Amino acid sequence: MKTSDFDYFLPPELIGQTPVEPRDQSRLMVLNRSDGSIEHRRFFDIVDYCKDGDVLVFNDSRVIPARLIGRRVDSGGRVEILLLRRLEANVWEALVKRGKQLRVGTRVEITNDSAADKPSKTLAEVIGQGQGGIKVISFSDEKLISELGKVPLPPYIHTPLAHPERYQTVYARVAGSVAAPTAGLHFTPELLGRLEQKGVHCLFVSLHIGLDTFSPVREDDPLEHPIHREYGVLGQAVASQLSQAKREGRKIIGVGTTTVRILEQVAQLNNPLKLQPFEGWVSLFILPGYQFRMVDTLITNFHLPRSTLLMLVTAFAGKELINRAYQEAITSGYRFYSFGDAMLVL
Repeated sequence: MKTSDFDYFLPPELIGQTPVEPRDQSRLMVLNRSDGSIEHRRFFDIVDYCKDGDVLVFNDSRVIPARLIGRRVDSGGRVEILLLRRLEANVWEALVKRGKQLRVGTRVEITNDSAADKPSKTLAEVIGQGQGGIKVISFSDEKLISELGKVPLPPYIHTPLAHPERYQTVYARVAGSVAAPTAGLHFTPELLGRLEQKGVHCLFVSLHIGLDTFSPVREDDPLEHPIHREYGVLGQAVASQLSQAKREGRKIIGVGTTTVRILEQVAQLNNPLKLQPFEGWVSLFILPGYQFRMVDTLITNFHLPRSTLLMLVTAFAGKELINRAYQEAITSGYRFYSFGDAMLVL
C-alpha cells in the first residue's frame, strides 16, 4: 500500500465554493457494498435508506472562531493566529503567520476594535514551540475568543461565506473544532424530524476537529504518517444505547469520518456489546484492512486526494468501489470537499 494509491485528479471547478440551499438539496451518491451498485439521489432521500430502529450517530462539535488578528505588544506589528487545538484551560496550539518572528515570551494583544462602546481584549503569549512551526499560546482569557475571532474556512474555499452559521451543522452545540464535520452539513431540522418519525434514533458524540484533517499524507508509506489527535467525548447514555443496538443487531450509521473515528476507537478499547463512556484523545488511523467493529453504514462527503479521510472511506467501502465512485462523481459533475455533495455507503 502506497500513498499514491489514494491520489486522483480533481478539476478545480468541482470544489464546492458555496453551500447548497436548502442544505438537504445536495446530491447523494449511494454505494452498495454487497453488489457494487451506484445510485444517484438527493440527500433528503436518505430517509429511504433508514428503517425503524436504525441508529444515526452525529458529531455535535461546533466550529469556534479560531482566526484571531492582533498586534505585538513590543512593536505593534500585525499578527494573525489560527488556533489548532486546545491543550488545557487558556492554552492552545496555533499556527502564526510569519511565526518564526514570534519567539517564546512574545505577547500579542487581541482587541475587538469594532465594539467601541465596550471593547473586548485578551492577551496572547507564546509559551512554547511545537513541531512544524506550531506555537503554544497562552491566553489571559480564552472566553473572549468567541467575541474576538472569526470562523476559518478550509484553504480550498476562496468565496467569502455570507452567513458563518452555514459552516455549522444545525445540531452543533459543543464548541471546540476549527473545521466543520462536513457530512452533517446536509441535515436540516425538518430532515431530522422525518428520520425520527420513521423510528430512527439520533445520538450525538463530540470530536473536536483540527486542521490536520485537511493535511495530505506526504510520506510514500501511509503507515509512516503521524496521525493527528482530536479530543472526543462519548457519554454514558450514548454508550449504553449503542451497545443495546449492537446486541439487537440494529444498524449503526456513522455521520462523517470524525464520528467513525471516535466510535471505532471506543469499540477497540472495550467490548462493542458493553461500551464504556469515553473522554480523551482520539488517535485512531483507519487504513484498508481495518476491521470495523461498530459502524455498519457511512455518510460522508468526497475527500481530498492523499488524505487520511479518503483512506478511511476506502477502508470501509473497498478500493475498487471507491475508485469507480470518485470517477463517476467527477464525470457527473458532483461537488467535492466541505461544501460538496454527499455519499452514502451501505
